[in-house]
Amino acid sequence: MSALMQVSPLDPLAYRSDFPILSREVRPGVPLIYFDNAASTQHPREVIQSMVRCYEEHYANVHRGIHQLAQESDELFDQAREKVRAFINAPQREQCIFTYGATSGINIVARSWGDANLKPGDEILLTEMEHHANLVPWQQLAERSGAVLRHIPLTEDGLLQLDALDTLLTERTKLVAFVAISNVLGTINPVGEIIRRGHQAGALVLLDGAQSVPHQKTDVQALDVDFLVFSGHKMLGPSGVGVLYGKRELLEAMPPFLGGGGMIRRVRLDSFEPGDLPAKFEAGTPPIVSAIGLGAAIDYLNRIGMDAIAHHERLLVTRAHAILEKIEGLRILGPTPEYKAGIVSFSLDQIHAHDVAEVLDRSGIAIRAGHHCAMPLHNRYNVGATARASFYLYNTLAEVEQLAPGLDAAKRVFHRKRNFG
Repeated sequence: MSALMQVSPLDPLAYRSDFPILSREVRPGVPLIYFDNAASTQHPREVIQSMVRCYEEHYANVHRGIHQLAQESDELFDQAREKVRAFINAPQREQCIFTYGATSGINIVARSWGDANLKPGDEILLTEMEHHANLVPWQQLAERSGAVLRHIPLTEDGLLQLDALDTLLTERTKLVAFVAISNVLGTINPVGEIIRRGHQAGALVLLDGAQSVPHQKTDVQALDVDFLVFSGHKMLGPSGVGVLYGKRELLEAMPPFLGGGGMIRRVRLDSFEPGDLPAKFEAGTPPIVSAIGLGAAIDYLNRIGMDAIAHHERLLVTRAHAILEKIEGLRILGPTPEYKAGIVSFSLDQIHAHDVAEVLDRSGIAIRAGHHCAMPLHNRYNVGATARASFYLYNTLAEVEQLAPGLDAAKRVFHRKRNFG
């Protein structure tokens, strides 16, 4: 917290005009308050325009043609990969594989590295707070390979029980895969410590950065992480593009997962030789324009500064906690603000989360309701669904203040229904 407090404050009003959608009204006289950023963020005009320019002026398939448009498209696409490399401080841009999202990246590792390296009795260590995207691919891998899944348990306040690593990490542990920031609890996990402990046990480590890379500095070399995945649409970029980073020696040793055009060096009727990185894992036409849009989003984030964004979100989530904790019958999942990112998930007085979201929507407040692709986590805390408000750089404290009257309205509506229904 002290480090963040030294950062120059971010003024969201200086950036809101960059986002066309934030100026709209969801209905006459009701402005949009967008608190669904953990699901997907909005897009600044320059990201949108970068994609429009590509389609209108430069578009062609990449790394296939020698004509002028192809060369221009190649250059823009390669520049986007270099922006990704610099953003996460990867040693080489060839280590940054364009995928279709974080889910796609995890599945590549599970299918490629996992199928080639795991055998019966090997163990994969996950946590109880994982998104389905970091559970199901490993469950499928365990079914195929005979490997065993283990899970780091959670405390009641949404922190990982790190002392469990003393017994969970053994010579049988081959992979540790975990989320840097929980998409439900908002918990910021001690990433460096878990990576270090995993390596000490001889395991590789995959980090799900879908909720962390858009919100705080990420340095893969400083972390010494083996694999990192994240998605473009959660960081001001378009949907349909993500990134898988891997240490070069691991990616070089892994067989390609998808086959087809672009990922080969040579093909015969009965065999093929895979191409070099990153093409080896980018079969078919890649998400060209989406990758260029992601590059523009990275430019935008870099100008603001990731430390400033993290500090701003801490202010917002701290204020949200202060407001929500005063509402009778409201339960917040997860830790106190000093241990979490800009995410607040809660249940309200036996009112279903979908009903809470519907009433808030009448006030123009867009939140997420459900299990947020984390059903086991909700089971852990004995709640079927939660309402989730999640913040980003363009949200204001004034918007956060609107949560209280919106939730009070939800309580009034459903208490009346109970009394007179």
